[in-house]
Amino acid sequence: MHNTTVLIVDDDPKIRALLRRCFEEEGFDTIEAGDAATAVDIATSSKLDLITLDLHLGVGNGLDVARAVRKISRVPIIMVTGKDDVIDRIVGLEIGADDYITKPFHIREVLARVRSVLRRSQSQTSTPDAPQDAVAEKPVEHESPAIQFDRMTAIPDMYELWDRDGQLCDLTSGDFKLLAVFLGNPKRVLSRERLMDLINGPEWTPLDRTIDNQVARLRKKVERDPSEPRLIKTVRGIGYTFACDTTIVNRHSLAKRA
Repeated sequence: MHNTTVLIVDDDPKIRALLRRCFEEEGFDTIEAGDAATAVDIATSSKLDLITLDLHLGVGNGLDVARAVRKISRVPIIMVTGKDDVIDRIVGLEIGADDYITKPFHIREVLARVRSVLRRSQSQTSTPDAPQDAVAEKPVEHESPAIQFDRMTAIPDMYELWDRDGQLCDLTSGDFKLLAVFLGNPKRVLSRERLMDLINGPEWTPLDRTIDNQVARLRKKVERDPSEPRLIKTVRGIGYTFACDTTIVNRHSLAKRA
């Protein structure tokens, strides 16, 4: 009987070291990957029992890793996300991740979630009606959910926004990233600096004021009257807030579009 083997995927060596010590003290074997390409290579060539996957890798994207792994394996995946990464968390779960942990995390929580996911995985693979070989043979296709607001529908993994008349909106990737941040943080006041962090990470500079232009451009595409915005409201001296309720729905429940 082999030891449980966990692949730790994170671009921060300190977090990898912390998780490695945590798992090895519990008797697990560990393998580490600091970027997406290495993670996929290991997942395709090694016998793994579980993957902890940071979604924000310095090189590559954790969601892409999850998609690649799900094409070849049903190995359990626990995502590691920031507490504000609601959209990424939703997409990750729909792609096929089994659970998530938010940073900052407590080691006891990590161990509890790992053991819970492993128990579920072992019970599923040991079911007589579902032979392990048959389960591993055919990957399951997953779709991200849709997010509805003010009679509009956003589909995160396809970067699509459908307007109130059922027409596809012409959004750039930058427009959609900004919209996704607002949809993931409804009715919360976000400073310009926080918005830039969530959209561009460390790539922006404090003198960068393009966020105001991005907001103005997005308002033209989602507001009923851009001159009197009711969805994306300005909070003077701070930033912006998305003032509309959002609803997460299964895409299969949506009416088929022409």
